[in-house]
Amino acid sequence: MTTLIVSLPLELSGAATTFEYVLTSDGVGVAQHAQVPAALLPTLAGASSELVAVVPIQALSWHRVELPRGLLGKSVFQDGSSQRLRAVLDGLLEERTLDEPDQLHFAIEPLAQPDAPVWVAACNRAWLHAALQLLEQAGRPAARIVPELAPDGAGEWLHVIGAPPHTQIVKHGPAGVTLLPLTSAAVTLATWPESSAISAEPGAAELAEQLFKRPVTIEQAGQRWLAAAQTGWDLAQFDLLSNRRTRTWRRLGETWRAWLQAPRWRAARWAVLTLVLTHLLGLNAWAWKENASLRAKQAALRNTLTSSFPGVKTVVDAPVQMAREVAALRQATGALGARDLESLLSALGSVTPPAKSLATLEFADGELKGTGMTLTPAELNAATAQTRARGYALSADGERLRIKTDNAP
Repeated sequence: MTTLIVSLPLELSGAATTFEYVLTSDGVGVAQHAQVPAALLPTLAGASSELVAVVPIQALSWHRVELPRGLLGKSVFQDGSSQRLRAVLDGLLEERTLDEPDQLHFAIEPLAQPDAPVWVAACNRAWLHAALQLLEQAGRPAARIVPELAPDGAGEWLHVIGAPPHTQIVKHGPAGVTLLPLTSAAVTLATWPESSAISAEPGAAELAEQLFKRPVTIEQAGQRWLAAAQTGWDLAQFDLLSNRRTRTWRRLGETWRAWLQAPRWRAARWAVLTLVLTHLLGLNAWAWKENASLRAKQAALRNTLTSSFPGVKTVVDAPVQMAREVAALRQATGALGARDLESLLSALGSVTPPAKSLATLEFADGELKGTGMTLTPAELNAATAQTRARGYALSADGERLRIKTDNAP
């Protein structure tokens, strides 16, 4: 997966604005690192490629807030509750920020717990929109927006960034993100344990070693951006959420058009077309075979009916007509049917315990009902199994027994 990670510049100067970026194909190694105008950024191709915009440390402030119970749900950014959440954040952060809340863009941490304090990132809304717009105009829309560094519950980290005379100390961990100028006083305030590592950009490494009086680990800015792109953060929330959805649909449309038109996908298109046509032909052949088999069975059933009962001239519903003719033949010859009283009495009598008898009997429409006999569960199970073997269904409700043919309604 190719990822273009672009750091948003703090100072914007229109089309002449330059963006520093890193390009990675595996999320670990840096394939390219440069600073160019937006129009000269690398062009991404393929559905698995994405552009990640990184908001610099200096552009963000961090605030820990407790939200009202029940406000932060799973669908907070899928319905009108996002407007309520934004209004609540405006009220909670109004006294904590230097700018008015309506001039700021807010974003809450990923996987925030509904009933626990959450981290909220804040940055200048106009600046963020302008930086993203420059990328949009250059045909490089951002798929995600991530902070360069964010509060980290896994531990505390100390970075020295920039180059003299603008070198700064960044301390981030569970308590938030702290940004200080690299001075002897700031080093004292940082209270960094001697056993803990310090990372520094190449331009600030010598000064950091002098002030902290220990060796530091060299860390390029691009390495921080790579790590930032691997986090679950996405600052595209609230008013930027619709833009994120628009970018997603546009990207899917571009991917679909590329698949339909790009020469490198020609073999895949032919393979898919061949597969679809093969399945259609196979389904039609299978349907034709099934229809032929069904017609043959229907013809055999009609032939059986007309050969057994020559008096039937027109076949409408062969099974129903055959049952009717068999019943008429049985009645004419005096033979007993399964639904006759004698047959039902015989079936019921064969399973009735010798010491028990029925008080009343009622026969109607091929069903025999009796009262005055209560069967134990074991007796009922045995009787039900025996009657089912003879083609009858037996049921009981207290002292009431009911027996009928197994296929009767």
